[in-house]
Amino acid sequence: MPVQTPLRPSPAVATEQPARYALAAARLFLGWIFLWAFVDKLFGLGKPTEKGWLSGASPSEGFLSHAEGPFKEIFHAMAGKVWADALFMFGLGGLGVALFLGICLRLAAIGGTVLLVMLWAASLWPEANPFMDMHWIYAATLIAAALADAGKTLGLGRFWERLPVIRRHPLLR
Repeated sequence: MPVQTPLRPSPAVATEQPARYALAAARLFLGWIFLWAFVDKLFGLGKPTEKGWLSGASPSEGFLSHAEGPFKEIFHAMAGKVWADALFMFGLGGLGVALFLGICLRLAAIGGTVLLVMLWAASLWPEANPFMDMHWIYAATLIAAALADAGKTLGLGRFWERLPVIRRHPLLR
Protein backbone atom coordinates (compact mmCIF):
# COMPACT_ATOMS: atom_id res chain seq x y z
CA MET A 1 0.00 0.00 0.00
CA PRO A 2 1.67 3.22 -1.13
CA VAL A 3 1.96 6.15 1.27
CA GLN A 4 1.03 9.47 -0.23
CA THR A 5 2.46 12.67 1.14
CA PRO A 6 0.58 15.79 0.13
CA LEU A 7 2.80 18.45 -1.37
CA ARG A 8 0.55 21.25 -0.23
CA PRO A 9 -0.87 21.93 3.21
CA SER A 10 -4.58 21.52 3.72
CA PRO A 11 -6.71 24.59 2.86
CA ALA A 12 -7.34 25.25 6.58
CA VAL A 13 -3.61 25.33 7.38
CA ALA A 14 -2.81 27.40 4.31
CA THR A 15 -5.34 30.08 5.26
CA GLU A 16 -5.19 30.04 9.07
CA GLN A 17 -1.43 30.25 9.51
CA PRO A 18 -0.85 33.50 7.55
CA ALA A 19 -3.96 35.05 9.09
CA ARG A 20 -2.72 34.25 12.61
CA TYR A 21 0.61 35.92 11.89
CA ALA A 22 -1.05 38.92 10.26
CA LEU A 23 -3.30 39.43 13.29
CA ALA A 24 -0.36 38.93 15.65
CA ALA A 25 1.57 41.58 13.70
CA ALA A 26 -1.41 43.95 13.91
CA ARG A 27 -1.54 43.30 17.68
CA LEU A 28 2.17 44.12 18.01
CA PHE A 29 1.84 47.27 15.91
CA LEU A 30 -1.11 48.49 17.94
CA GLY A 31 0.72 47.59 21.15
CA TRP A 32 3.64 49.73 20.05
CA ILE A 33 1.33 52.67 19.31
CA PHE A 34 -0.05 52.55 22.87
CA LEU A 35 3.35 51.89 24.49
CA TRP A 36 4.93 54.78 22.62
CA ALA A 37 2.10 57.15 23.58
CA PHE A 38 2.56 56.09 27.23
CA VAL A 39 6.36 56.54 27.24
CA ASP A 40 6.20 59.86 25.36
CA LYS A 41 3.54 61.27 27.70
CA LEU A 42 5.40 59.95 30.76
CA PHE A 43 8.81 61.42 29.89
CA GLY A 44 7.97 64.15 27.34
CA LEU A 45 10.27 62.92 24.59
CA GLY A 46 9.09 65.53 22.11
CA LYS A 47 7.34 63.06 19.79
CA PRO A 48 4.87 64.91 20.07
CA THR A 49 4.76 65.54 23.87
CA GLU A 50 7.16 68.30 24.93
CA LYS A 51 6.87 67.96 28.72
CA GLY A 52 6.09 64.66 30.41
CA TRP A 53 3.90 63.61 33.30
CA LEU A 54 6.99 63.04 35.46
CA SER A 55 7.91 66.69 34.89
CA GLY A 56 4.53 67.84 36.18
CA ALA A 57 2.65 68.16 32.89
CA SER A 58 -0.85 66.79 32.55
CA PRO A 59 -1.12 64.13 29.84
CA SER A 60 -4.86 64.80 29.40
CA GLU A 61 -5.08 68.58 29.65
CA GLY A 62 -3.82 69.58 26.22
CA PHE A 63 -6.10 67.25 24.32
CA LEU A 64 -9.22 67.44 26.46
CA SER A 65 -9.13 71.22 26.96
CA HIS A 66 -9.31 71.65 23.18
CA ALA A 67 -12.08 69.11 22.63
CA GLU A 68 -14.90 70.23 20.37
CA GLY A 69 -18.25 68.76 19.48
CA PRO A 70 -21.30 67.79 21.49
CA PHE A 71 -19.38 66.52 24.54
CA LYS A 72 -16.85 69.35 24.88
CA GLU A 73 -18.12 70.54 28.30
CA ILE A 74 -17.66 67.06 29.77
CA PHE A 75 -14.15 66.72 28.39
CA HIS A 76 -13.16 70.28 29.34
CA ALA A 77 -14.23 69.51 32.93
CA MET A 78 -12.04 66.36 32.94
CA ALA A 79 -8.97 68.08 31.45
CA GLY A 80 -5.97 68.12 33.77
CA LYS A 81 -7.65 66.29 36.65
CA VAL A 82 -5.35 63.90 38.53
CA TRP A 83 -7.79 61.01 38.23
CA ALA A 84 -8.21 61.58 34.47
CA ASP A 85 -4.43 61.69 34.00
CA ALA A 86 -3.93 58.51 36.05
CA LEU A 87 -6.68 56.58 34.24
CA PHE A 88 -5.44 57.76 30.85
CA MET A 89 -1.83 56.80 31.57
CA PHE A 90 -2.81 53.46 33.14
CA GLY A 91 -4.95 52.75 30.09
CA LEU A 92 -2.19 53.59 27.60
CA GLY A 93 0.48 51.65 29.50
CA GLY A 94 -1.74 48.67 30.29
CA LEU A 95 -2.97 48.39 26.71
CA GLY A 96 0.53 48.67 25.33
CA VAL A 97 1.94 45.97 27.62
CA ALA A 98 -1.02 43.61 27.16
CA LEU A 99 -0.96 43.89 23.38
CA PHE A 100 2.80 43.74 23.06
CA LEU A 101 3.09 40.66 25.28
CA GLY A 102 -0.11 39.02 24.00
CA ILE A 103 -1.63 38.65 27.47
CA CYS A 104 -4.92 39.73 29.02
CA LEU A 105 -6.33 40.54 25.59
CA ARG A 106 -9.97 40.26 26.62
CA LEU A 107 -9.67 43.01 29.24
CA ALA A 108 -7.47 45.00 26.88
CA ALA A 109 -10.18 44.80 24.19
CA ILE A 110 -12.87 45.98 26.61
CA GLY A 111 -10.85 48.75 28.26
CA GLY A 112 -9.19 49.79 25.03
CA THR A 113 -12.49 50.07 23.19
CA VAL A 114 -13.88 52.26 25.98
CA LEU A 115 -10.78 54.47 25.85
CA LEU A 116 -10.87 54.70 22.07
CA VAL A 117 -14.59 55.55 21.98
CA MET A 118 -13.95 58.33 24.52
CA LEU A 119 -11.03 59.67 22.47
CA TRP A 120 -13.22 59.56 19.37
CA ALA A 121 -16.03 61.40 21.19
CA ALA A 122 -13.57 64.06 22.36
CA SER A 123 -12.48 64.70 18.79
CA LEU A 124 -15.90 64.84 17.13
CA TRP A 125 -16.37 65.29 14.27
CA PRO A 126 -13.54 63.65 12.34
CA GLU A 127 -12.01 66.03 9.85
CA ALA A 128 -11.72 63.75 6.83
CA ASN A 129 -14.85 61.63 7.32
CA PRO A 130 -18.23 62.31 8.90
CA PHE A 131 -17.93 59.34 11.29
CA MET A 132 -15.07 56.91 10.73
CA ASP A 133 -11.53 57.48 11.91
CA MET A 134 -8.56 55.52 13.29
CA HIS A 135 -10.19 55.06 16.72
CA TRP A 136 -12.77 52.66 15.27
CA ILE A 137 -10.12 50.77 13.30
CA TYR A 138 -8.00 50.37 16.45
CA ALA A 139 -11.02 49.20 18.46
CA ALA A 140 -11.93 46.64 15.79
CA THR A 141 -8.35 45.38 15.80
CA LEU A 142 -8.39 45.07 19.60
CA ILE A 143 -11.63 43.09 19.51
CA ALA A 144 -10.42 40.84 16.66
CA ALA A 145 -7.14 40.13 18.47
CA ALA A 146 -9.00 39.15 21.64
CA LEU A 147 -11.56 36.97 19.84
CA ALA A 148 -8.87 35.19 17.81
CA ASP A 149 -6.54 34.64 20.79
CA ALA A 150 -3.87 36.51 18.84
CA GLY A 151 -1.59 36.50 21.87
CA LYS A 152 -0.78 32.83 21.23
CA THR A 153 1.11 33.76 18.06
CA LEU A 154 4.27 35.81 18.62
CA GLY A 155 3.24 36.39 22.23
CA LEU A 156 2.98 34.88 25.68
CA GLY A 157 -0.69 33.93 25.33
CA ARG A 158 -0.17 30.15 25.53
CA PHE A 159 1.87 30.46 28.73
CA TRP A 160 -0.52 33.07 30.16
CA GLU A 161 -3.66 30.96 29.70
CA ARG A 162 -2.08 28.01 31.55
CA LEU A 163 -1.63 30.02 34.76
CA PRO A 164 -4.04 28.81 37.47
CA VAL A 165 -5.48 32.27 38.16
CA ILE A 166 -6.16 32.80 34.46
CA ARG A 167 -7.88 29.41 34.16
CA ARG A 168 -10.15 30.36 37.08
CA HIS A 169 -10.92 33.81 35.61
CA PRO A 170 -11.25 33.48 31.81
CA LEU A 171 -11.87 37.23 31.41
CA LEU A 172 -8.16 37.65 32.10
CA ARG A 173 -7.17 35.61 29.01
